Amino acid sequence: MFADRAKIYIRSGKGGDGHVSFRREKYVPNGGPDGGDGGDGGNVIFEVDEGLNTLTDFRHIRKYCAQDGEQGGKRNCRGKNGEDIIVKVPEGTLIRELESGKIIADMSGDNRRQTIISGGKGGNGNQHYATSTMQAPKYAQPGQPAKELNLFLELKVIADVGLVGFPNVGKSTLLSRVTNARPKIANYHFTTLNPNLGVVDLDGSKGFVIADIPGLIEGASEGVGLGHEFLRHIERTKVLIHLVDAASTEGRDPIADIYAINKELEAYNADIAHKPQVIAANKIDAIYGEENPVQKIRDEFEPKGIKVFPISAVSGHGLKELLYYVNELLSKINEPPTIFESEFDPDTDIVVGNEPYTVEYDEKKNEYVVEGPRIEKMLGYTNLESERGFQFFQKFLKDNGILDELETLGIQEGDTVRMYGLAFSYYKE
Repeated sequence: MFADRAKIYIRSGKGGDGHVSFRREKYVPNGGPDGGDGGDGGNVIFEVDEGLNTLTDFRHIRKYCAQDGEQGGKRNCRGKNGEDIIVKVPEGTLIRELESGKIIADMSGDNRRQTIISGGKGGNGNQHYATSTMQAPKYAQPGQPAKELNLFLELKVIADVGLVGFPNVGKSTLLSRVTNARPKIANYHFTTLNPNLGVVDLDGSKGFVIADIPGLIEGASEGVGLGHEFLRHIERTKVLIHLVDAASTEGRDPIADIYAINKELEAYNADIAHKPQVIAANKIDAIYGEENPVQKIRDEFEPKGIKVFPISAVSGHGLKELLYYVNELLSKINEPPTIFESEFDPDTDIVVGNEPYTVEYDEKKNEYVVEGPRIEKMLGYTNLESERGFQFFQKFLKDNGILDELETLGIQEGDTVRMYGLAFSYYKE
């Protein structure tokens, strides 16, 4: 079964933590901090693979994780960066955020390779936090956390021309006749379950790509049968060839069929219904009797500006005229292929602050010491003299897990907590 949709989970690499260490050499008794930085986490990158035409691989592997960055080391040694993971997809794949359905990337046109989520940055080692007042910082920056996303992948075929019509009207036969495509052909409804692509080469002309869109049925726009799966592949095409069984070999009315299919196109997406159309009245070699059904189709649709070509996909009659006319239509359409704009950028999501701090017990002074850039910044913009400011300060300690760490160290009510020259008595809320 052709797979043109898939749900997968991706995760970038976590940044490696910065290291806390100090120079310890024979003739350097009081060496400064020399903790190295952590390595960056790997990215998750999507890349177009020309050899793929379905999303089948994603039915077997649904989880794609980049490598974490390594921690920093002693002597200013930087941790190794995590390796990227490259996810291969067929051209025309839309990448959506699963929950919102918003488009992250369209792997079409010039967009052959895109980083979907970046790895976390490695944290700074303690060497970066040495100051005149803090010459031996005992803290380093943790690496940024990994990002993770659930994605919905959707394949929309890239083709200039879409071949539409009810099942069993000869689309696969026509495609195999005019291109190098070799679709499986059988006299059964819905035998074609996946869009087949083929290149039409014309003498003295550029040629074009044509897609045999699987047979539609009434109710397709409402998801009846495999309607939505098929209709999405028509969205990028510029011209539609509407194939009908002019000989009514199955007792169907070709004119009613054309109206029925157009109604489904209109219901699914009005833009598709207004694309230029050509009607190919197929199976003329099976027309018997004096009636001329092709003329009836012409009388109905040519006044509406839709050209009708009598053809036989089996014998090849009329195909040259049809293809050159379609090529002429394409040459008049200057629109670039439909590329869907990005609506969601994972890297603009708020990254949780990860500046370092330490919570320690100083036995000599019998007090608990909390310090680090995050604490210093918070004290710098908080007015502890006001009741509101002090409440904010308490919330900050609680939300950042500092109160939990003090509890783990065994703090009791009335004990002293010191932060950059400020001393507080600890009381439980």
